Order: sequence, then C-alpha cells, then structure tokens
Amino acid sequence: MNNFFRTIIAGYGAKKLGGGCFSTIIIFIVIYWLLGQCNHPV
Repeated sequence: MNNFFRTIIAGYGAKKLGGGCFSTIIIFIVIYWLLGQCNHPV
C-alpha cells in the first residue's frame, strides 16, 4: 500500500476513534502499523 494512502486512512481512523490528543496519536500509530503489516507476506 502506498504510504500516502496509509497516512490518509490512518489519520481518518484516528480522527473518528480518538477522543483526546494522546489517544488519537496512539490510534494513528497503531492503524498505520497495521496497514503496513498487510503488505508483508507471512
């Protein structure tokens, strides 16, 4: 997945799920990492 689209999707998900500033950053990092894992074969 393109890094640009990973960032957009993770940012949107973090905005929807995050409550405060710190939790939004944590959710963004988790979603971004999970989307990165989808590309790698097991």
